[in-house]
Amino acid sequence: MEGDQWTGVVKHDPERAWQGYTLYCESWEDPRQAPDGRAEINLIDMAGELVHRWYVQTALQSFCRLLPDGDLLYPTRDRSDIARAGVRRLDPDSNVLWWYHCRVDHDYQVFDDGRLLLHTIRDHMWPQLGKGLKRCPYMVEIDDSQELLWEWHGEHHLEELQALLPPESWEHVWSRVNGEFAFDWAHNNTLQIIPPNETWEQGREDGDERFRPGNIVFSHRSLDVIGVIDRQTSEIVWAWGPGVIDGQHKPHMLANGNIMLFDNGTLRGFSRVIEVNPVTEEIEWEYRDESTDGFFSPYISGGQRLPNGNTLICEGGKSHLFEVTPEGDVVWDFVDPFHKEGGLGSIYRCLRYSEEYCRGLFDRIS
Repeated sequence: MEGDQWTGVVKHDPERAWQGYTLYCESWEDPRQAPDGRAEINLIDMAGELVHRWYVQTALQSFCRLLPDGDLLYPTRDRSDIARAGVRRLDPDSNVLWWYHCRVDHDYQVFDDGRLLLHTIRDHMWPQLGKGLKRCPYMVEIDDSQELLWEWHGEHHLEELQALLPPESWEHVWSRVNGEFAFDWAHNNTLQIIPPNETWEQGREDGDERFRPGNIVFSHRSLDVIGVIDRQTSEIVWAWGPGVIDGQHKPHMLANGNIMLFDNGTLRGFSRVIEVNPVTEEIEWEYRDESTDGFFSPYISGGQRLPNGNTLICEGGKSHLFEVTPEGDVVWDFVDPFHKEGGLGSIYRCLRYSEEYCRGLFDRIS
């Protein structure tokens, strides 16, 4: 405990928590300003003990992925030092094996064959959004030789978004942007390739084509909108959220066909994690804590549904990671003890991996 702030693991119920290893890191604009000139990406065990660490000297977007062979993918932030922005692949000794230079932003996905689907950003004029320069969502799919395979421009699909939302929802969107689309009008922070799910597997006659595996979930935070892109046509085919969610992060489809997201509550004043049925648009599960010093991160953050049904939550603004049961009981609770001078003091996301998944890394560092 440092002052009044606990650090490390505060609680661990091994009988109910899903055992594994948690990957996360502190966000950085420029770790070259740190005392040792580098930022750290941490893999910890359930006791909060450091199992492995990678070191980087670029800005850090803080959403890292451990690959089955033990290598690590990490994205930068584009807010500073754009010349070094992009996605890098590191070996366990932090050597850069591969680098794709782009203005990567918030999210990316990895295919089994090595292809990457990246969310990036483009700043340019787009009169339909009003006068002045606008920051627009831009998705690209590349192979491991960095050849462009597919691209998607968010500004091209605004009319589809408006057509899918009820008039009252679009009025909420319009009031949210104060009657004029701002520079960062969408602020997309999610890109998920929909995995196999029960909504689709009900059968093509009864299933819903909108949620076909391979389609893409997105999140326009500035508009309080989440939605789905048809990967084959590039059209937005489902949208929801205005007036219900507030400044959300990381919507993603679960195996049961529902979409889970971190509803930040930026203007509302408290956060929650919810699970919505996209067909009925009804909220079927929710975790919240509205106490005075309760659960609230007005920005960043996310959740991960674990194999035992629990949910790992990243309360990013407080560098707080915790796991809850479906009933809302906290069974693992951790506050980052590794903050370094110069860091932003926040965690964008975290991921928990099984011991079996980490075997590729463990075999290389043992």
